[in-house]
Amino acid sequence: MKSITDLEVLGMVAVTHEHVSGELFRSVFRHHPAGVTVVTFESPGGPVGFTATSVVSVSLVPPLLSFAIAHTSSSLEALSQADTALVHWLEAGQSHLANRFARSADERFSDPESWTPLPSGEPLLRGVGTWARCRLAERFQAGDHTIVIGLVVEAQVDGAGDNAPLVYADGRYHEITPITPRLSPR
Repeated sequence: MKSITDLEVLGMVAVTHEHVSGELFRSVFRHHPAGVTVVTFESPGGPVGFTATSVVSVSLVPPLLSFAIAHTSSSLEALSQADTALVHWLEAGQSHLANRFARSADERFSDPESWTPLPSGEPLLRGVGTWARCRLAERFQAGDHTIVIGLVVEAQVDGAGDNAPLVYADGRYHEITPITPRLSPR
């Protein structure tokens, strides 16, 4: 696994010896809304999943996304062995799923009616219409997290996209409301 110990920008390395406290850094990011996802994958011990607000688009060609997982996460060891994962984008009415996958690992898949395995094995959460199946291409240690890069090999967008996404900001879930018309047709 690669390790990022310095900030690498455009081939140049900027080394920072002083930094703000983790508490202040967290306070800054409380003001940055993030979409809420659940990442699931299959492991020899059964299905594994966790809530993630760190999912971002990295590249269109090839289609890459990334997410981060804390080194303290109960899912980290299983994820380090996984070849693929499924990222589910939650809608405003699905905060119960975000909460379930943020709790104890034993509770995440306790309801067998709430998920089904895809033919490729990853657990698909029922009722979540937008998801992407990824081949896990790279993993990097970065501070107290591991950043994972996934190559999207399959995806689904269910519906017209009219449902508001679930967003996390300032320590709680939110629903966003558009304030301008859509800029381009779908």
